[in-house]
This record gives sequence, structure tokens and C-alpha cells, in this order.
Amino acid sequence: MSTPSFPGTRLRRNRTDAWTRRLTAENVLSTGDLIWPIFIMDGENTISAVPSMPGVSRVTLDRLVGHVEHAAKLGIPALALFPMTPPSLKDAEGTEAKNPENLICRAARLLKREFPDFGLVGDVALDPYTDHGHDGVIRGDYVANDDTLEILQIQSVIQAEAGIDIIAPSDMMDGRVARIRAALDAKGLIHTRIMSYAAKYASAFYGPFRDAVGSGKALRGDKKTYQMDPANSDEALREVAMDIAEGADMVMVKPGMPYLDIIRRVHDTFKVPTFAYQVSGEYAMIAGAADRGWIDRERAMMESLLAFKRAGCAGVLTYFAVEAAEVLRRG
Repeated sequence: MSTPSFPGTRLRRNRTDAWTRRLTAENVLSTGDLIWPIFIMDGENTISAVPSMPGVSRVTLDRLVGHVEHAAKLGIPALALFPMTPPSLKDAEGTEAKNPENLICRAARLLKREFPDFGLVGDVALDPYTDHGHDGVIRGDYVANDDTLEILQIQSVIQAEAGIDIIAPSDMMDGRVARIRAALDAKGLIHTRIMSYAAKYASAFYGPFRDAVGSGKALRGDKKTYQMDPANSDEALREVAMDIAEGADMVMVKPGMPYLDIIRRVHDTFKVPTFAYQVSGEYAMIAGAADRGWIDRERAMMESLLAFKRAGCAGVLTYFAVEAAEVLRRG
């Protein structure tokens, strides 16, 4: 009589070789999961590095086509556009956000002409346009919710008319999705989607982004009266439920890795397309540590992106998009 082997179940058997690991993988990252955030700026013939985000640059519009051409060839499905507005065009009311010839609108028209199959995501908030750095207008010492909504509606319409496919309100004003949806529909823009920054936290991980768009030094105070408290999880579900009810087609959690638990709860509760933004601080930590030889950049990058898929993301906004797509192409 043979002696039973010990242990009877050996989970390591399915980890023995690369092909078995691929066959048994529970989650897979693909190029189709990636959205690449890019920074645009005024001027001519300039690519300007963002010092706090190694490997990330701002580009002028005359260099934009060349900047994104490789991403298009790699099959990255969408770009998210963020403007560095010149200080001369900033004011307390964020007036430049309503200008049909602002940076995002000009970039959208250019990109749609050159790359008609690229999806374009337009950031809707006032912080790139205000001289105080807040996402809305200030009345007294408070960011005024309803006054801000009126501007966000105009901002959304002009972006959609310029070629933006997905309006992404990142302002965290109450009721903005309903107002934006109504404004888009009133203009016949019924196919323009809304990807709501539904659960956006008042995070310490946004610093390099604010450097990139030039809003960090101007920011007066903090954004804790409208962005979410990092201590709260149930509240995120309330925010997401409101945005879905108001007409959001997709929802986003921001930041990403410190909030994987929120992503999982949102995905499991609502079963809607859920995205994460791997924000500038997350990117900078990986890139900075890799530059110092403390971690393997490629492995850390791919592991972090796979974590979003494991948590339930349909896709990820990440500054690593082009690098990750190149890795995925190599197989």
C-alpha cells in the first residue's frame, strides 16, 4: 500500500513555469487598460521636464503630435489632457476655463484631426485657471459650490464641442455631474461621456501634479472642504452612488494605490466601469526610488498597475502608460 504524499495539495505546482503562471493568472493587464495623462503648455517648440516627475514633460502644441505619436502606435486607447495655464490668464473666477480657444480646446481639435481614433479625456475643474489654485470660485473664504457649477457647465460644453470624448469633472462640487449632463444634452452632445472623479481624496500625493500645471505655489490653504477625508470609506460609496444617479457613465477613485480598498468596494457595490488615477506622487515615488537603484522600475511599475486590475479597475490613468505598453508589447 502506497503512502499518501504530503501535502496532498501543492499550490506551487501551478507556479512551476511561466506558461503555467500565464494560464492560471486571475487578472491580466493589457494596453487597452491604460489612459495616458499628458501636460500641455503655451509657447513654441518646447518640451519642458517636470522636475518632481522624472521622465514626464510638458509640451507645447506644436510638439504635441510628435509627443503622442508613439502612444498611438502602441495602441493606448486614450489621453487625458491637463493644461499649464500662463499666470497672465489666471484670475479669481477661472475665466480662461470658459474660453473656447484655451489650451485644452486647441489641443483637442489638433489631436482629433491628427489621431481621430484616440479617445480624449478632458479635465473639468477650475484649479488650472484660478489665481488662488482652488477647483472652484471663492465667496468670502469658502469655495462656492453652486457658483462653480455654472462655470463647469460652460467648460464641459466647450471641451466637448472641441472634440473631448469624455468629460472628467475633478472638482468634487456637489451636483456637478447632473448639471454637466444637462448642459451637454441641451447642446445635443448626447454621446459625450462623463467619467466622474467620484471619490477624490484630499491627499498628500498630488504635489508633483500641482508643480506640473503651475497651481501648487498659488494654492491658498487646502482643499479639505470639498475633497474627501482619507479616513472615510462609506462616504465614498455615497459619493459614487450620487454621481451614477446623476448620469456618470464611469467613475474614478483618486489617488490609486493608497485607496485600493475603495476601488474594490466601488467595483463590488455598483458594477460600473471603475477607474483609478495613479497620481503624480505615486509615480514620483516609484520613479525616484528606481533612479536611486532602490527598486526595479519596470517590475514595480507593472506590479503596481496589475494591483489596480486585481482591485477591480476597468482601466488606469497612469504616467507609466507608454512604458507599460512597451513592456506589454514585448510580452
